Parts: sequence; C-alpha cells; structure tokens
Amino acid sequence: MATSAAVACQVAAVGAQRVAQRRGHRASAVPAAAPCRRRQQQRRVAVSATAAPPATGSPFAAVQNEEQLFGLLKAGASSGTVPPSIIAAFNELYGNYKAAILEGGAPGASPDFVARVMASVCERVLLELNPATSYTFPSFHTAIKAPYDYFAFGQRYIRGLIDFQNSVLGHADRFEQIQKQLEAGENVVLIANHQSEADPAVFALLLEKAFPRLAEQVIYVAGDRVVTDALCKPFSMGRNLFCVHSKKHIDDIPELKAEKQAMNRRTLKAMQSALNEGGKLLWIAPSGGRDRRIDPITDDFMPDSFDPSAVELMRALITKAKQPGHIYPFTMYSYKIMPPPRVVEKAIGEKRVIAHAPVGISVCPELDVEAVLAGIEDKEQRQAKLAERSFEAVCEEYDRMRAAIREPASREAAGFSQPWLASAPVPLE
Repeated sequence: MATSAAVACQVAAVGAQRVAQRRGHRASAVPAAAPCRRRQQQRRVAVSATAAPPATGSPFAAVQNEEQLFGLLKAGASSGTVPPSIIAAFNELYGNYKAAILEGGAPGASPDFVARVMASVCERVLLELNPATSYTFPSFHTAIKAPYDYFAFGQRYIRGLIDFQNSVLGHADRFEQIQKQLEAGENVVLIANHQSEADPAVFALLLEKAFPRLAEQVIYVAGDRVVTDALCKPFSMGRNLFCVHSKKHIDDIPELKAEKQAMNRRTLKAMQSALNEGGKLLWIAPSGGRDRRIDPITDDFMPDSFDPSAVELMRALITKAKQPGHIYPFTMYSYKIMPPPRVVEKAIGEKRVIAHAPVGISVCPELDVEAVLAGIEDKEQRQAKLAERSFEAVCEEYDRMRAAIREPASREAAGFSQPWLASAPVPLE
C-alpha cells in the first residue's frame, strides 16, 4: 500500500525541506536525517486523525502540460531549492511513467495527462511534508474523498498502467456470494498475497464495473510505512485502513517499540469493534509484505508464504465477533506494473520500475475452517495448518490466473471473465 511516484516527489520533498529549514523547522519524512525521522515517527504513532488536508491552489495544481511542470522544476533548480541530481531522478521516473501510459494507449493518454498526474502527486506530497497540513492516521482510517478525493487520485494514477484487454477477474460468482454475505450483515476476510504497491487500486479498478461497493468498502490491514512515509501517504489516504506496525519494522527504532505495540492493541480493538457491527470486508496480506519469491523458470514473482499468527489472528477476530464471519483465500497478480525490489529494503526511496501490463484478482473457495483443523489439537499445528491451506489455495489459483492471462482461450472454462469490456473504457483525464 504505497505510491510508485516516490522519486518524483523527492523533488518536492527537497524543496520543502530547504524552505522549512529557512523557517527554523525540519521537514518531516526526509530520509537523509535519521534523528528527524525518529521524531517524525514518534509524533505519528497516534490514536486520532488530524483533519483532512484541503484542496489547494499551489502552482502544481494549475499544471496542464509538460512545459508548465518542468518550468516549475527548473525554477526550483535555479533557486537552489531543488538539486540537479533530483531533477535527473525525476526525469527518469517521469520518462518511465510516460512511456507506460502512452504504450497503453487508453483514451486520454497523452503527455499532458502524464504532466497533470505527476503534478498532482508532487502537490499532495508537499502537503505531507508541511507539519501544518500533514495528516496523522488513526487506528481505523476511512478513505478521504472531500474536500480532496484521494480515492480518485490513486485510481487515476494506476488506471492507465493496466492492460484491461488481457486482465482477468476470477470467479465472479464468489464475489456475488461475498456481496450477499456482507449485505446480510456478515463479515468477510480476504487472506491475500501482496504483489505490488498498486494492489489496492488494482482491486478497486477490476471491481468498479461489476462490484462497485466492494471496490470502495474494502478495509485494508496496512503496515506502518505506508501511513508514515510522506511519499506513500497520499495514496493510502484514499483507502479504508486498519493501521498496524508490522513485525518486519517494529524494532527499527527500539525506543518506539512500546508505543507501536500500544498502537497495535488499539487497532485490534478497533477491528473487533468493526467486526461486531458486521458487514465488513477486510483484506490482509499475511506474508507481511510484497511477494519476492521468484519462479526460476518464468522469472515471475510468486506468492510468499503466510505467517500462521496473522492468519490465526483473523480467524480469532471473526470467531469472537458478534456477527457471522467467513474467510476466503484471495489471489492477486499485479507485479508487472510495479515490481518490487527483489530484496526487502529498509531505507525509504526505492527505485520504482513502471510498466503497462495485465493484472488479475480472484477469490478462492471459502475456507471450511472446522474441516481444515479437524483432528488437530496442538495450537501451533492448528495455526500452521490453517496458514498452509490458505497459502496452497492462493498458489493454486495464482497458477490458474497466470495461465488465463497468457492464454485467452482458457479463460471462460477456468472461471475468469472481463466485465469491464462490456462498456466503453473510462478515459484518462
């Protein structure tokens, strides 16, 4: 759950840092200053949200074409607020994004569209680098759609990267079943693999035609980095989130561990309260991060194994809830549009690779938890078995989905469809 425009926004970040320093302040979330990062994270391990940032009249908001955007950037370089090296990094990302968008050829794809999108990203990140307008996520965050529509902001950035002609939706009948369960006040948890920073947008874009309510009502269980990194936050602000600190990063700054653990406890209470109300759809990636296991034959990114404790937590929460609950393994195929680094990087600012490519999502059969755990008494063995069965289902469906994307003739027989092709494509604006 993050943005693929990190390098582009470093242009704005550096400029904001210089301005803030002139005013006697430090800009938040600047990777080069570790002590500043610690103070920033200390401030943002919080219970309640700040107010939603307003729409602004910044120069970036007025950009309509490449000439205007690069004029702003050149002015920053001339004034010394934006170093030439950052301009070079931005040019690389801009070129990659532009090439991917134009290759896709969606209605409205143009250099001017790319310029407007990149300008909006820079504008939103500038707000997050300003302590006066920076947003702090609560344990349970609801997607912000006014006065600025962050949901539309994220969808707009990703839409032109998806090859809809070759993308697939698996088992629409199961999505219908999930929708009926939610309408009946029951809860549904999707135990998913996690392929790319674009996954929330991919989920919503592939469901917007046939299942628009699912596209927008889903609640993601999000790690700390996507709600504290100023480069990722604008994209996260458009999603419903339960905010947690992951095992991978909870010890990064030892003095913050206790408060992060306290935040996790508050989030668990918020999750249990929401599930008690019923009618909630949750998406969680028990692997704890993006898939990095590589198929040695095809070089595809494959689903990473699931943490048994994460799967068990979901089982326990829906079991304790006052409303009935269901668990579905859920498969995502999206790595090609934004493949992650092949190793986990703790430092902020990874290099982003962007491409126009097909994607897919699919629901596996609902887990019969009692049947899966029948005859197993040991607690650890029960947890391991449930995670193993969930993972097996995701991997099996992942292989079927890869085949459906590559072999159109096999799609219908395997339960894959393309409901978005029944109407005209949404133009890029």
